[in-house]
Amino acid sequence: MTKVFITGAGGFAGHHFLEHVLVNTRWDAVATDSFRHKGKTDRIAEVLDSFAANSLSPVLKSARQRTEVITHDLTAPFSRQMTRQIEDVDSIVAFASDSHVDRSISDPVPFVENNVSVILNTLELARKVRPRSFILVSTDEVYGPVTENDIKGHEEWAAIVPSNPYSASKAAQEAIAISYWRTYGVPLQIVNCMNMIGERQDPEKFVPLVLRKVLKGKKVKIHGTPNHIGTRHYLHARNLADGITFLLETNPAVFPAHADAYADKHKYCAEMPVPDRYNIAGPDRIDNLTMAQMIADYAGMPLRYELQDFHTTRPGHDPHYGLDGTRMNTLGWTPPVSLETSLKKTVEWTAEHPEWLLDD
Repeated sequence: MTKVFITGAGGFAGHHFLEHVLVNTRWDAVATDSFRHKGKTDRIAEVLDSFAANSLSPVLKSARQRTEVITHDLTAPFSRQMTRQIEDVDSIVAFASDSHVDRSISDPVPFVENNVSVILNTLELARKVRPRSFILVSTDEVYGPVTENDIKGHEEWAAIVPSNPYSASKAAQEAIAISYWRTYGVPLQIVNCMNMIGERQDPEKFVPLVLRKVLKGKKVKIHGTPNHIGTRHYLHARNLADGITFLLETNPAVFPAHADAYADKHKYCAEMPVPDRYNIAGPDRIDNLTMAQMIADYAGMPLRYELQDFHTTRPGHDPHYGLDGTRMNTLGWTPPVSLETSLKKTVEWTAEHPEWLLDD
């Protein structure tokens, strides 16, 4: 593979994937974003500028030459001219989506319409340029919650039972993509991931939100009650990027005509062909209060907090999520960096770059 097309490359997860590709491969990248939602040109600019300023490696010095940035609103179709400009891509990795649960609850219609339009126009592009692989980056939330005692989490192809408009919009993206796999032969691979952390994350997300309040000495609100604190798995965005790169390098997409041969991989769908699906997950399940305390400890500040009952303060909130990462482990992949190391690095970097804690 020589060229990857990244949607949502100005977003949090997308820009970390772009950085990972430029550091760890010799691939060229076409990075696109509308930059009108949560995508920021600042993220891409910082990545490319850091390579130019600090790298002695010829591969990294050429990062800017290997990257083409295209501004395009994915709620609109690609023009013929733009399609021709990117028709030689080998793979498409679709990150672009609105992703904040609270905003999906407060204003669901434009949120869902956006995410459905984004995937339709990306899949229509794939029909025309015919990449060897199309990876849809989705979420653990399409499966709905796990029980508090379910340590293992959802396996691939568990029942899809979304709890809020955000997770429903991601489930819709998956369903539409599967239909394009069946009908048009788009080489789909679905990746479900978990709550992510990392540098340059939007301040509405948990880690920067907690860090900002801790640094200001303000009280942090934690969803839960004294005997029932919400839990999550957390994964650094570069670990997600590493898992996706691993799949692109080692596991080609399964086309519908050959999917029967892979039925043993999909015990939930043994009677019908399905595309490949992978959980990219970290092993650590941690409650929100412990996570907040770790953030405060790494920042060298005390944690002041209050508990809020998630059932009354946030309808559609799932107290516990979980993904079973066994399949990726069996293929030979595990997250290369631990949660503790990732979180410490993220907190220290963000504290040193307070501009990334500012609201838009």
